Amino acid sequence: MLDILAFGAHPDDVEISAAGTLLKYASEGKKIGIVDLTEGELGTRGTVDTRYAEAEAAGKLLGIKARHNLRMADGFFEPNEENKRLIIEQIRRFKPEIVFANSILDRHPDHGRAAKLVADACFLAGLRKIETEWEGKEQEAHRPRLVVHYIQDYYIEPDFVVDVTPFAEQKIEVIKAYSTQFYDPTSKEPKTPISGEEFFDFLKGRMLIAGRPAGMKYAEGFTIDRIFGVNDLFNLI
Repeated sequence: MLDILAFGAHPDDVEISAAGTLLKYASEGKKIGIVDLTEGELGTRGTVDTRYAEAEAAGKLLGIKARHNLRMADGFFEPNEENKRLIIEQIRRFKPEIVFANSILDRHPDHGRAAKLVADACFLAGLRKIETEWEGKEQEAHRPRLVVHYIQDYYIEPDFVVDVTPFAEQKIEVIKAYSTQFYDPTSKEPKTPISGEEFFDFLKGRMLIAGRPAGMKYAEGFTIDRIFGVNDLFNLI
């Protein structure tokens, strides 16, 4: 069982937008896992093999307990029954209390589709009459208590932010584990919107923007699609 299960359309989606939050909870002893929907095979830089190696390295830096790739078609996966069942299997396998999913709207069309696909699957995973198996064993229904969406390239006003000030620099090191995708002055591969050295400044700037209204130096923002309940007003920051 995991406390948090983070889904990403591509390897590195989770790390770019939510690594600080995952590092925070891992430091508190929470059990965390990542499920990548695709292998990122259409990415301009790197290969499927390098993406797997980089994802493994990033996972070690994050301190996650499990990582799984569903091998959906990069760029072409759809929110159909087959793909929903693949996600339901992982939700029931790991039984997370909280699920992280892609941004509800973003520059890459996979991100918004993944957000809807994961959110729908989280609801369906709680329906007992949907039957699934994992490694030959019938699975029990499980619905996560909370589904939140991290914010990616497009700015979306967050519904809440998480203070990641102590983990901001560590987050950048986690992202740099994807060495083929990000800044490398010796690389001969084509430039992309995330391969420039300034992209790390953008990430820090985004964390500064998220943190400032809440009185934090660095924060990561999230959105939710339901009313967010609070049981103690005196513990709000």
